[in-house]
Amino acid sequence: MAKKEYSFYPGCSSQKKASADNYLRSTYSMCDALDIKLNEIDDWNCCGASIGYAGGGEVPRIALSARNVALSAQQNPDQDLVATCAACWLSTREAQERIEENDKVREGVNAALDEIGLKIEGEQPKARHMVEALIEDIGFDELASGVQKPLEGIKIAGYVGCQTNRPFGIAGESFENPKYLDHMIESMGAQAVDRYDKKVACCSGALMFSEPEKGHALVKDIIEAAYDGGADMIVTPCPLCQMNVESYQKEINKTFKTKFEMPVVYYSQLISVAYGKSAKESALDGQIIPVKQLEDVTNK
Repeated sequence: MAKKEYSFYPGCSSQKKASADNYLRSTYSMCDALDIKLNEIDDWNCCGASIGYAGGGEVPRIALSARNVALSAQQNPDQDLVATCAACWLSTREAQERIEENDKVREGVNAALDEIGLKIEGEQPKARHMVEALIEDIGFDELASGVQKPLEGIKIAGYVGCQTNRPFGIAGESFENPKYLDHMIESMGAQAVDRYDKKVACCSGALMFSEPEKGHALVKDIIEAAYDGGADMIVTPCPLCQMNVESYQKEINKTFKTKFEMPVVYYSQLISVAYGKSAKESALDGQIIPVKQLEDVTNK
């Protein structure tokens, strides 16, 4: 029996061949090393985050997340609902709060769910980001104790971004200078960039698609600050942050005459590599910008 067991909501971006396919693969690899069992919610759906940009309305958007919550409670009772995507986590948390606090929203959502034989009732599963589960249920000391291949000599900028920082954040962390990624980096034997001043800056989110010139300027500052701190790579807990900061570097270089080639990885990849998993198991093959230093660790 696994040490920990969670109801798991992977989210759209982590589907096979989607933008965060490497996040999902490395998460399963990390959880295997940590003896964590993820029970994926059967027939889960989009959290509805994108509908907010399209003006789809509150109840339809919240009903999408509520369906996942209801399915989680039905399929995996008494298990916390864990998401790896920051947007999925936020949407689920928001849906739960709105349903609990507003009778009209609750009635509207349940009316929608009634059409498919579901209902939000009783105590809902606690929605958590994967990093919450790692920090609160396992802890940095225990994470460090399982390291087989320390990431020594690697300096990493912990880019938290804005979605896992506000409005809910990680319990006990500063909104201005959250340290959990720094501690996670250090627990894997690497060095965290001190005073990374773009740690909680926005990557531009979906603005990157509609107004790329503004998005490029924001991402340029995030990468530049990492270089200024001497970072070899950036690590993040958010798939949209990872995609925006890694995949647009060529365009940014062309516009701003920079020479960025900064790898951007997930914390799950760091843990997977440090726990002795192969480059493939750690999904390093899913990077646009190769992460040679982590590949070297896997070959030791």
